[in-house]
Amino acid sequence: MTEQSGLKATLQRHLTDAMRARDKVRAGSIRMALTAVTNEEVAGKEHRELTDEDVLRVIAKEAKKRREAAEAYTGAGRPELAEQEEAELAILEAYLPAQLDDAELQRLATETVAELGVSGMGGMGQVMKALQPKIAGRAEGGRVAAAVRGALGT
Repeated sequence: MTEQSGLKATLQRHLTDAMRARDKVRAGSIRMALTAVTNEEVAGKEHRELTDEDVLRVIAKEAKKRREAAEAYTGAGRPELAEQEEAELAILEAYLPAQLDDAELQRLATETVAELGVSGMGGMGQVMKALQPKIAGRAEGGRVAAAVRGALGT
């Protein structure tokens, strides 16, 4: 077996540690994330190794699923299930970069709009494309779009 490095290998080591510690929630959360990573690797016509950036994107997608499920359970009056989803979310968030707060996100959106010199909703796609590399997984797409809309004045 070859020695792996990177985020996927870190997840695998943490899974082993969680299993040894009999931490079911942590082990289950990491196992779900690794399964999503593996599914992403085999999706498409041929197997590929994911970069750390790709792995982060998969983990962010899994975290978003947990966040949405927790909200749905809370809305349905099932707090025990919402707590479980929130516990899994907290574990996944430990592997993600720190999220931008709303003020910082708005500042970046406003700066990008000024740099590009666009106005109106016609320039939204251009601004989003330029802004995404600056944000790099530190904010969800919906929040980014809302900040760009605010910066464009719509």
